[in-house]
Formats: sequence, structure tokens, C-alpha cells
Amino acid sequence: MKKQIVFLIFVVLFAVVPAAMAKTAVSGIITMDFDLSHQPQGKELQLWIPYPVTDADQNIAKVKISGNFVESAVYADKVFKAPMLYARWDKDATSRNLSFSFHAERDEVIRRDFPSRESAWDPSDYALYLAPTRLAPIDGEVKKLADKITKGKRGVLAKAKAIYDWTVENTYRNPDTRGCGLGDVCRLLQEPGGKCTDISSIYVALARAAGVPSREVFGIRMGKKASQDITTWQHCWAEFYLPGYGWVPVDPADVRKKMLVEKLPLDDPKIIEARHYFWGGVDAYRIRLGEGRDLLLNPAQQGEPVNYLMYPFAQVGDTTIDWLEPAAFKYTITFQQK
Repeated sequence: MKKQIVFLIFVVLFAVVPAAMAKTAVSGIITMDFDLSHQPQGKELQLWIPYPVTDADQNIAKVKISGNFVESAVYADKVFKAPMLYARWDKDATSRNLSFSFHAERDEVIRRDFPSRESAWDPSDYALYLAPTRLAPIDGEVKKLADKITKGKRGVLAKAKAIYDWTVENTYRNPDTRGCGLGDVCRLLQEPGGKCTDISSIYVALARAAGVPSREVFGIRMGKKASQDITTWQHCWAEFYLPGYGWVPVDPADVRKKMLVEKLPLDDPKIIEARHYFWGGVDAYRIRLGEGRDLLLNPAQQGEPVNYLMYPFAQVGDTTIDWLEPAAFKYTITFQQK
């Protein structure tokens, strides 16, 4: 009888555990169509598009690129190795079209099985993810605030969590922000309202100021219907590096978005649940496009560094097209479930 009971317990556990541990996955085809024929004639036109690649959490396949460009290739920047699709049209071109599509399969990411003790690590190995950027300093008021938030906290994990909690509790989503925001942290600490890039940048700057390696992740959301226009569905979240464990996703911006959309306070059970979920977890309805701030594109663009490459970026001669206005830029991005 005891053997039968043990066997039944084993069967029940074997049946239940995989279901509890199951993660969602989403797949479909993303197509980006550009018609830049309306841009000023008589000047060379260059286009850079964030180019997603396969990693541990997503698979990119069936890439198709077509158009009437005179040059096209996939490059990466020198610092972050961020991939980008580059295309160029000569100054005498009267028509400028490009279509870029790929099949994407993305897994839900859950990383909360943290070790009981943190590994020893050398900050110099993660210098790139502890450094300031043009719009996100880590000294002055940012450092003072980071020290205040993490006072008494020991270790990377405790500091990262304290900064996540502070960001969720002290920022808000501003629907009037253009695009996903610029991530200008000094301005945001004076008025902490913005969209996903803004809120993620606050998290990253405070984390770096506290000695926690971190980075913004730039991507685009996938649809939940058979076919959807996702032209303006770009999304930015953050990750911090836990030594001996790896990169951990956090998305305080999506917590604040849920609060705004559903008009819920911080103590609502749905927000408490979302707050827990986005600490170490992100849903499958997103594709990682790349990372990096203050980018020198490849081939190099004219003018100042590019704040980030989440939207397509183009220049006519040495003039940059407004990348936060897709209607004026003339591109569309669509998603089809597969």
C-alpha cells in the first residue's frame, strides 16, 4: 500500500509541475514597409533599421529584404554590437522603397530562481553597463537619489529590487509623451512622467549609480490578433545583471501603463500581481530589437550620436527625418500570426 501511495504522489507531481512551469510562446511575421519617395530629391538617402537576431529567448528566421535601393547590408555598431539593416539610395533616385520581413518566435521570460548567495565579480568586466550616457548621468542628483534608495541594502539583487520598487512607486505614464520618450533622466527626476523609454531609463541610471550593471532593451510588441498594425508598438524595458546568474528583466513601465489604462491604484490586487510579474519576468508579446545608447551607426550617420535605435532612422543628405513621426516618415509595421 505504501508503495502505491508513493507512486500516486509521484504521478501527481509529475503531472502538475510541468504545467505550473510552462511558459507562453508567441510567433508571427513582422513586416516593415517603407516608401521614402516623398522625401526631398537630389540628395542621397540613407536608412538604418533595427535588425532583430536569434538569442536564448527568441528565434528570428525567414528574413526577406526587397526594394529599389542601390546598396543594402546588415551591420553592427562597434560598442554594443547592435545589428542594423542599412540601405542607401543615390541622389538621383525618384523612387525609394524597401520591405523588410521576418518570422519571429518569442518565449515568455521568467528569471527569479535567484541563488542564495551572490558570486564575487569585478565591476570592470561590466564597465559598459555601469557607465553614464548623454541623457542619463550617474553622478550628482542621480547618485544622491540612488544612494538614498539603496541605503542599507547589500548586494546587487537587493539594490536592484529597491530601485525597481522606487521606480514603480514614484513614476507615472504620461500619454502625451512623443513616441516612447527620450529617456532624459535629469528632466525626468524633476517631473517623472513619460513612457517606457523614460521609465526604463530612470531605472537604468539609478541602478548604474548604485553599482548595479543594467541596460535598456529596445523592442517592439507583437499583436494578439490574426493581423494587426503595430507601427507605433515600440517598447523599451530594462535588465540588470546579477553576477553568477545572468541578465534579469524588469519592466516598471508596464506596471505604470496598466495603472493608467485600467485606472487602478498601486494597492489594487491586479497591480500588485503585475508588479510581482514584471520583477524578473516579461511576456512573450515582444521582440528584442537591440540595445545601446548614444550610438554611432554603421555606416556612420551625420551629426550627433543616435539616442537609441528602436525606431527606423533615416537621413536625407545630412538632415535627419523625424523618427518619432511614422506618418511623415512614411513607414508601416504589421504583424500576422503564424
